[in-house]
Amino acid sequence: MSFPKSLLIGLKADQFRHPLDLEATNSLKQLPGLDLIIRNLLGPVAEQFFYLENIASSILVGEQQLPWLHKLLIEACRVLDLEPPQLYVRQHPVPNAYTFAMRGKQPFIVMHTSLIELLTPEEIQAVVAHELGHLKCDHGVYLTLANILVLAAGQLPGGTLITQGLQTQIMTWVRCAEFTCDRAALLATQDPRIMMSVLMKLTGGSPSLVGQLNLDAFINQARAYDEVSKTEIGDMLKQLQTAQLSHPVPVLRAREIDDWARSQNYQSLLQTRSMGYDSKAQSKGGWRNW
Repeated sequence: MSFPKSLLIGLKADQFRHPLDLEATNSLKQLPGLDLIIRNLLGPVAEQFFYLENIASSILVGEQQLPWLHKLLIEACRVLDLEPPQLYVRQHPVPNAYTFAMRGKQPFIVMHTSLIELLTPEEIQAVVAHELGHLKCDHGVYLTLANILVLAAGQLPGGTLITQGLQTQIMTWVRCAEFTCDRAALLATQDPRIMMSVLMKLTGGSPSLVGQLNLDAFINQARAYDEVSKTEIGDMLKQLQTAQLSHPVPVLRAREIDDWARSQNYQSLLQTRSMGYDSKAQSKGGWRNW
């Protein structure tokens, strides 16, 4: 169901950035020369590699190509006060989406067909907005390195130069950055249940099962996950479980969104805006003031 949304005019990344993201980013910035290496050595090669790969093997979304999906992108960008990147759809059986951006050049988002088939339009927009969060927060430099590690390991020059210690630190940063981007998704959709439903479906959904899943039960499951960490051994096991993952576990992400949606920080961001965007009115050429 579509409803008018607050346009977050002048929204800044630090207004919604997760504290863990800020801490992990500051830690990476302390590594001498890392930004320079990525931008000048890995960046140009990776930029061309991924761009050519998309042009050759994916569908570029636009006004004449999957216009409903393009409209979801444009609306999310307007809400988050961000210039639209390119959006590609790629045939792939594993539900996933990712973002690539280097030095502000040709940023793009890729969504797999299996993810689109799993989600409702509102949930697809939440995923798009999550990826826009990476662009809004200027995650491009470190995200590039993470994507090289995950998507093109061994295929690009320089991949073997990345030490195990740096890989661990980069993947820790990615997991922290994901919390920030989930917040961007919530700001764009302005309904926490939409983002939590995405996470539920990514946890245990399939096109034949999504109609049978219970979101309230999943939210309770996310809250139960917290109970495990109240013991020393439980906390240790949780850290071991997530150490090698590129994303935090979905139930933890759902709990974070559940908490932030009730926070004063989130409510203030919406309440201090005076302009509203109505997708139905916009489709007829109109804007709606709150």
